[in-house]
Amino acid sequence: MEHATISERIAAARKPLLSYEFFPPKDDAGMQALDQVIAQLVPTQPDFVTVTYGAGGSTQQRTLDVCDHLQAQGLKPVVHHLTCVGSSRDELKALLDRIHGMGIRNIMALRGDPPQGEAKFRKHPGGLAYAVDLVRFIKKHYPDMCCGVAGYPETHQEALSPESDILYLKDKVDAGGAYITTQLFYDNAVFFRFRDTCRAWGIRAPIVPGLLPPISLRQLQRMATMCKASLPPRLVKQLTQAGDDTDAAEQIGLDWTVQQIRELLNAGVPGIHLYILNRSKAALAPALKQCFAR
Repeated sequence: MEHATISERIAAARKPLLSYEFFPPKDDAGMQALDQVIAQLVPTQPDFVTVTYGAGGSTQQRTLDVCDHLQAQGLKPVVHHLTCVGSSRDELKALLDRIHGMGIRNIMALRGDPPQGEAKFRKHPGGLAYAVDLVRFIKKHYPDMCCGVAGYPETHQEALSPESDILYLKDKVDAGGAYITTQLFYDNAVFFRFRDTCRAWGIRAPIVPGLLPPISLRQLQRMATMCKASLPPRLVKQLTQAGDDTDAAEQIGLDWTVQQIRELLNAGVPGIHLYILNRSKAALAPALKQCFAR
């Protein structure tokens, strides 16, 4: 199962899967800190891990380095994120060649966000415009690649309507998207409505909830603004009451996420994807580990 695809893992799993998302650090000091986190997380035995990819390939080499390091440490299969931002078709093909040559058979195919300082996505003159185009491109050149795609329980910020967003998601799945990982959310009712809507529109791919444990009110509000996630009043109240007590705020966020996970697992989701932001504490919390007792 060393090079197993995520779709194969989901299909063969007897228990819900657990996965973590990492981002490539900007400098060597960050890489050393990440190395410590990786060492702490290896014993938790996640079913797969993912690594993000900077706009325009700004973290291309570090993304490859982190993927390689994760594999060497036994955290695999690794899912390499890939976006359309700032890359021509030739550049994307060259990167795909490198990824495939490393033994990676899983890619999270995304359009990508505009580079920092730019308000709108601009297609590279020789590149691709949408994630569905990237899925088709990947499957054309490497049919053995498993493509994950993103789903937005509260609708993508740029979507014309919730209906158009669901139709676009269906296009991505029909083009070869094997499973869906959602944008973060803090209200499980939002996820359940999204899942029901997907099924009603004929989307049959497995849907993996993506969760980010909040560690402060400021972080929660920032991420909600970026991702268009609604904020449960009870969670906001609890974090507000925690004030500047960082330990209390972090515990509140972890407790909230554990409650979400328990409810989601009871509802039969195929797995949980944790946006851990290169922190081990979110994954090592005793109550969270208990949810995924191996």
